Amino acid sequence: MTTITAAITAVGAYVPEFVLSNQVLETMVDTNDEWITTRTGIKERRLLKEKGKGTSFMAIKAAQDLISKANINPEEIDLIIMATTTPDMPVASTGVYVASQIGATNAFAYDLQAACSSFLYGMSNAAAYIQSGRYKKVLLIGADKMSSIIDYTDRATCIIFGDGAGAVLFEPNYEGLGLQDELLKSDGIGREYLKIDAGGSILPPSIETVENRQHYVFQDGKTVFKYAVSGMADVSAKIMERNNLTKDDVNWLIAHQANKRIIDATANRMELDEEKVLVNIHRYGNTTSATLPLLLSDFEDKLKKGDNLIFAAFGGGFTWGSIYLKWAYNKQ
Repeated sequence: MTTITAAITAVGAYVPEFVLSNQVLETMVDTNDEWITTRTGIKERRLLKEKGKGTSFMAIKAAQDLISKANINPEEIDLIIMATTTPDMPVASTGVYVASQIGATNAFAYDLQAACSSFLYGMSNAAAYIQSGRYKKVLLIGADKMSSIIDYTDRATCIIFGDGAGAVLFEPNYEGLGLQDELLKSDGIGREYLKIDAGGSILPPSIETVENRQHYVFQDGKTVFKYAVSGMADVSAKIMERNNLTKDDVNWLIAHQANKRIIDATANRMELDEEKVLVNIHRYGNTTSATLPLLLSDFEDKLKKGDNLIFAAFGGGFTWGSIYLKWAYNKQ
């Protein structure tokens, strides 16, 4: 029996038009462009400003971009996995709504939440469905409207995050291309260092939680940075080691775009040359679930069939991991 692997066969993306630059942030909080750039690598980020539009709006746009470029019939999609930390609303799945809006009438859908590792975990899910032989087309979308949960008077978080969406299509491959290996981790020690205090079952919304600004992201930046550097670097080096990959074998590092220093530390641990490290954090900031697919979309021209890609991410909780994938196509 021929072995089925799960390959990415198409990508799509969407970012909002509104640009929030470091220069504008200088007028909002006590910070400056040099400080932000030196510590994060971020120059600007995109925000979805239109009233009444949420994560699903961007997810739909990214999915439609993929469908158009790949010229596929949305009715052929079997499953949609919606990787997001900022669903449109509690209870009602954002992925289900997205599926209906793009015409994926034969697909089932669900949301997956693992903070900034959501898309990486979603890759594992999507690949497992494909490798089972039961499904032929799995659409994985990473989208977050981080501006909806950011306090723009808190300089520790408002400089970091942006809004955006990206999508990839997983299909069966019989050439040995696609997902090769994965190393996914989590540790509940991170629960207190990156979180939103209110709005969940422990502390439901109230007048007091709103007045106390407890519905915004809180981050202990130094602690998260320390864990992220060691976590992403460790798993990326480990997945290379157990697949007998040298620095010469790896074509591209697709790293979560949270902080340029974390990306650099991961690349250094892998002994990769700078030109093998794909970076767009300066344009978008940290779009959480969308960073990895946005990289694939922005640099699709560079990716060649057979290229060895190492994905890496780190998120709240803590969640982190690395995936080794062989690229399956050349852009037409």
